[in-house]
Amino acid sequence: MDSTRIIDLLLFTIPSLITGCIAYYFFKEHTKNEDGRRRFLLKKDLQVNAMPLRLQAYERMALFLERISPSKLLIRTAPISSNKEDYERLLINNIEQEFEHNLSQQIYISDKCWNIVTTSKNATIQLIRKAAMSEKTDSANKLREVVLTEMMDRPSPSDAALSFIKDEVSSIW
Repeated sequence: MDSTRIIDLLLFTIPSLITGCIAYYFFKEHTKNEDGRRRFLLKKDLQVNAMPLRLQAYERMALFLERISPSKLLIRTAPISSNKEDYERLLINNIEQEFEHNLSQQIYISDKCWNIVTTSKNATIQLIRKAAMSEKTDSANKLREVVLTEMMDRPSPSDAALSFIKDEVSSIW
Protein backbone atom coordinates (compact mmCIF):
# COMPACT_ATOMS: atom_id res chain seq x y z
CA MET A 1 0.00 0.00 0.00
CA ASP A 2 2.76 2.40 0.73
CA SER A 3 4.37 1.83 -2.63
CA THR A 4 1.05 2.45 -4.44
CA ARG A 5 0.61 5.67 -2.55
CA ILE A 6 4.18 6.77 -3.40
CA ILE A 7 3.60 5.95 -7.08
CA ASP A 8 0.34 7.92 -7.05
CA LEU A 9 2.11 10.82 -5.34
CA LEU A 10 4.87 10.74 -7.98
CA LEU A 11 2.29 10.58 -10.79
CA PHE A 12 0.72 13.77 -9.45
CA THR A 13 3.99 15.51 -8.55
CA ILE A 14 5.96 14.90 -11.76
CA PRO A 15 3.46 16.68 -14.08
CA SER A 16 3.27 19.56 -11.58
CA LEU A 17 7.06 19.87 -11.54
CA ILE A 18 7.26 19.73 -15.33
CA THR A 19 4.54 22.37 -15.64
CA GLY A 20 6.30 24.54 -13.05
CA CYS A 21 9.65 24.24 -14.86
CA ILE A 22 8.06 25.14 -18.20
CA ALA A 23 6.26 28.11 -16.64
CA TYR A 24 9.52 29.27 -15.01
CA TYR A 25 11.38 28.96 -18.34
CA PHE A 26 8.72 30.95 -20.24
CA PHE A 27 8.54 33.61 -17.51
CA LYS A 28 12.33 33.92 -17.54
CA GLU A 29 12.40 34.25 -21.36
CA HIS A 30 9.56 36.78 -21.28
CA THR A 31 11.38 38.87 -18.66
CA LYS A 32 14.61 38.69 -20.68
CA ASN A 33 12.74 39.71 -23.82
CA GLU A 34 11.07 42.66 -22.10
CA ASP A 35 14.38 43.80 -20.66
CA GLY A 36 15.95 43.68 -24.15
CA ARG A 37 13.01 45.60 -25.59
CA ARG A 38 13.30 48.29 -22.90
CA ARG A 39 17.02 48.60 -23.53
CA PHE A 40 16.42 48.89 -27.26
CA LEU A 41 13.81 51.61 -26.79
CA LEU A 42 16.05 53.49 -24.36
CA LYS A 43 18.99 53.27 -26.76
CA LYS A 44 16.77 54.44 -29.62
CA ASP A 45 15.58 57.43 -27.57
CA LEU A 46 19.15 58.30 -26.64
CA GLN A 47 20.20 58.15 -30.28
CA VAL A 48 17.34 60.44 -31.28
CA ASN A 49 18.37 62.92 -28.59
CA ALA A 50 22.10 62.63 -29.34
CA MET A 51 21.79 62.96 -33.13
CA PRO A 52 21.42 66.76 -33.12
CA LEU A 53 24.46 67.04 -30.85
CA ARG A 54 26.52 64.80 -33.12
CA LEU A 55 25.49 66.73 -36.21
CA GLN A 56 26.30 70.00 -34.46
CA ALA A 57 29.76 68.65 -33.59
CA TYR A 58 30.37 67.70 -37.22
CA GLU A 59 29.20 71.16 -38.27
CA ARG A 60 31.59 72.79 -35.84
CA MET A 61 34.46 70.63 -37.06
CA ALA A 62 33.64 71.57 -40.66
CA LEU A 63 33.61 75.24 -39.67
CA PHE A 64 36.92 74.79 -37.83
CA LEU A 65 38.50 73.21 -40.91
CA GLU A 66 37.20 75.99 -43.11
CA ARG A 67 38.55 78.63 -40.72
CA ILE A 68 42.04 77.09 -40.58
CA SER A 69 42.26 76.56 -44.31
CA PRO A 70 45.37 78.61 -45.18
CA SER A 71 43.70 80.69 -47.87
CA LYS A 72 40.86 81.73 -45.57
CA LEU A 73 43.08 82.05 -42.50
CA LEU A 74 45.47 84.42 -44.27
CA ILE A 75 42.62 86.60 -45.52
CA ARG A 76 40.98 86.74 -42.10
CA THR A 77 44.22 87.28 -40.13
CA ALA A 78 46.14 90.28 -41.35
CA PRO A 79 49.73 90.83 -40.20
CA ILE A 80 50.21 93.28 -37.34
CA SER A 81 53.78 94.11 -38.32
CA SER A 82 56.13 93.19 -41.11
CA ASN A 83 58.00 90.67 -38.90
CA LYS A 84 57.45 87.19 -40.32
CA GLU A 85 58.03 85.44 -36.95
CA ASP A 86 55.31 87.54 -35.32
CA TYR A 87 52.91 86.77 -38.14
CA GLU A 88 53.78 83.07 -38.02
CA ARG A 89 53.09 83.05 -34.28
CA LEU A 90 49.83 84.95 -34.80
CA LEU A 91 48.62 82.44 -37.41
CA ILE A 92 49.57 79.42 -35.30
CA ASN A 93 48.00 80.93 -32.18
CA ASN A 94 44.84 81.60 -34.15
CA ILE A 95 44.71 77.94 -35.26
CA GLU A 96 45.38 76.68 -31.72
CA GLN A 97 42.68 78.93 -30.26
CA GLU A 98 40.16 77.69 -32.82
CA PHE A 99 41.15 74.11 -31.99
CA GLU A 100 40.87 74.62 -28.23
CA HIS A 101 37.48 76.24 -28.70
CA ASN A 102 36.25 73.06 -30.42
CA LEU A 103 38.08 70.55 -28.23
CA SER A 104 34.93 69.29 -26.53
CA GLN A 105 33.42 68.19 -29.85
CA GLN A 106 35.64 65.11 -29.89
CA ILE A 107 33.19 63.27 -27.64
CA TYR A 108 30.48 63.45 -30.31
CA ILE A 109 32.51 62.44 -33.36
CA SER A 110 34.34 59.22 -34.14
CA ASP A 111 37.94 58.72 -33.06
CA LYS A 112 39.03 58.34 -36.66
CA CYS A 113 37.40 61.64 -37.60
CA TRP A 114 38.96 63.41 -34.62
CA ASN A 115 42.40 62.07 -35.57
CA ILE A 116 41.96 63.29 -39.13
CA VAL A 117 40.91 66.76 -37.93
CA THR A 118 43.91 66.89 -35.57
CA THR A 119 46.23 65.76 -38.36
CA SER A 120 44.82 68.44 -40.64
CA LYS A 121 45.43 71.10 -37.98
CA ASN A 122 49.00 69.91 -37.46
CA ALA A 123 49.66 69.78 -41.21
CA THR A 124 48.42 73.35 -41.60
CA ILE A 125 50.70 74.53 -38.78
CA GLN A 126 53.59 72.62 -40.36
CA LEU A 127 52.87 74.28 -43.70
CA ILE A 128 53.01 77.74 -42.12
CA ARG A 129 56.23 76.92 -40.27
CA LYS A 130 57.83 75.51 -43.40
CA ALA A 131 56.90 78.63 -45.36
CA ALA A 132 58.31 80.85 -42.58
CA MET A 133 61.62 78.98 -42.69
CA SER A 134 61.91 79.39 -46.44
CA GLU A 135 64.75 81.59 -47.61
CA LYS A 136 62.33 83.47 -49.88
CA THR A 137 60.35 84.63 -46.88
CA ASP A 138 61.65 87.83 -45.34
CA SER A 139 58.46 89.63 -44.24
CA ALA A 140 54.93 88.90 -43.11
CA ASN A 141 53.50 89.77 -46.51
CA LYS A 142 56.01 87.50 -48.20
CA LEU A 143 54.96 84.72 -45.79
CA ARG A 144 51.37 85.17 -46.90
CA GLU A 145 52.45 85.05 -50.52
CA VAL A 146 54.54 81.88 -50.06
CA VAL A 147 51.74 80.04 -48.23
CA LEU A 148 49.15 81.03 -50.84
CA THR A 149 51.49 80.00 -53.66
CA GLU A 150 52.04 76.66 -51.93
CA MET A 151 48.26 76.18 -51.75
CA MET A 152 47.83 76.75 -55.48
CA ASP A 153 49.95 73.68 -56.23
CA ARG A 154 48.07 71.29 -53.95
CA PRO A 155 44.88 71.08 -51.89
CA SER A 156 44.95 72.32 -48.32
CA PRO A 157 45.12 69.80 -45.46
CA SER A 158 41.62 70.90 -44.47
CA ASP A 159 40.13 69.69 -47.75
CA ALA A 160 40.81 66.01 -47.08
CA ALA A 161 39.49 66.25 -43.53
CA LEU A 162 36.40 68.11 -44.70
CA SER A 163 35.75 65.42 -47.30
CA PHE A 164 36.05 62.74 -44.60
CA ILE A 165 33.56 64.61 -42.38
CA LYS A 166 31.07 64.84 -45.24
CA ASP A 167 31.38 61.10 -45.88
CA GLU A 168 30.95 60.27 -42.21
CA VAL A 169 27.87 62.49 -41.84
CA SER A 170 26.30 60.97 -44.93
CA SER A 171 26.87 57.50 -43.48
CA ILE A 172 25.02 58.49 -40.28
CA TRP A 173 21.80 59.05 -42.18
